[in-house]
Amino acid sequence: MDSPLTTIAGQIVESVLAVVGIRVGAEEPSYSSERLTEEVEIRRYHPRIAAETTVEGDERRALQEGFRRLAGYIFGGNHSSSRIAMTAPVTQTPAKGQKIAMTAPVSRAADHGHGWVIRFFMPSKWTMATLPEPDDDRVRLVDVPAETMAVLRFSGIAGQGAITARSAQLSELLLSKGIQTVGEPVAWFYDPPWTLPFRRRNEVAVPIAS
Repeated sequence: MDSPLTTIAGQIVESVLAVVGIRVGAEEPSYSSERLTEEVEIRRYHPRIAAETTVEGDERRALQEGFRRLAGYIFGGNHSSSRIAMTAPVTQTPAKGQKIAMTAPVSRAADHGHGWVIRFFMPSKWTMATLPEPDDDRVRLVDVPAETMAVLRFSGIAGQGAITARSAQLSELLLSKGIQTVGEPVAWFYDPPWTLPFRRRNEVAVPIAS
């Protein structure tokens, strides 16, 4: 077992690396990919499990509150007090049934006043049978089916203007290639907000016909 000093030292190192945009030990959902252009790739995500929560309000407050609830769950706020490793990205999408007007693991999209669904994907070692039940009844565990996504990656501060421009760029490219989309664009975020902008990994993604 690591000593407290070793644990603290490791946390400090990870925090320093996060500032410059080096992600340490964060598992991503499993997928296969192929390059469509220099900037865009097609990813085929395998089925996975997510912890999610629905939050009312504007996108910034919803993201903060949703992150707080889900972080509480993975950091021990569950019936077995288990700690679950953080993964990337955190996602944010509109509540079910709402169309997305593109704004932005975390992923982000406009909700038209009907709430936002914030998700953390669970590490692949966990199953529905082994994941502990959340203490917070606003947090739920869901199966996420396999899906194919067209993804455009970029760096910098992912404000609404940047996200809107990138989503339009992705949509225009897919249209020019004759690729059919089957949903609205969303955005994914992989780094904490204090990461230097030029080191941030952001992505806009849209589901396409497989």
